[in-house]
Amino acid sequence: MADKTILEVINVRKSYPGLHTVENISLELKKNQFVSVLGPSGCGKSTLFNIISGLEMPDRGNIVIDGKYYNGKTGRVSYMHQKDLLLPWNNIIDNVCLPLFIKGVNRKESHEKALKYFPEFGLEGFDRKYPFQLSGGMRQRAALLRTYLFADDIMLLDEPFGNLDAITRRKMQYWLLELFEKLDASILFITHDIDEAIFLSDRIYLLSKRPAVVSKIFDVGIKRPRKTGIITSPEFNSLKRKILEML
Repeated sequence: MADKTILEVINVRKSYPGLHTVENISLELKKNQFVSVLGPSGCGKSTLFNIISGLEMPDRGNIVIDGKYYNGKTGRVSYMHQKDLLLPWNNIIDNVCLPLFIKGVNRKESHEKALKYFPEFGLEGFDRKYPFQLSGGMRQRAALLRTYLFADDIMLLDEPFGNLDAITRRKMQYWLLELFEKLDASILFITHDIDEAIFLSDRIYLLSKRPAVVSKIFDVGIKRPRKTGIITSPEFNSLKRKILEML
């Protein structure tokens, strides 16, 4: 079911000594949906992802995945940070296979499984290269494949293109959209770029400054597949204007 809710964040609150980061945030992610969390730098977006992934406990509230509570439980969703975090001493195939190694899959089977996805992720022929031999965009592709192999149904992407130059970033956005159409995955995506959020997403949760609350929820009614010209369309700019008015 395309409209099945697979991830719920329910009334989550989080504070640290002297720092109140997240206040009463609720959101949901449906199957095969692309949802962006948009907000200013430092508002608590990454803290929210740490809670969803089980790396941190909320002070209050719950994380529910497929109807089960996952507060403080890791290993259910995949999580990609802004930096690619590839191990420089490993070649690309071994970097990509790291989640499979951790799960106990042997090297031969891990390589066979991962290599099937190399053409789709634009990495064909680069399996024996090392991270320093790849461009920034290629390293992010490898990091995204590693993320997908960890858990292919729910992916948390924390500003994965934030360190790329503008041209490469735009190319990666187009590529991610094309890939999303092929994968049976649901994506929760952090960004502070309004254009990026609108272009990629089915729904946008706009967060306030810290302590973050959900200021507004925007449903992006732009049909898929989305092409280059959509970013200058009236519907795109109308939504962008509404978001800007809320900031």
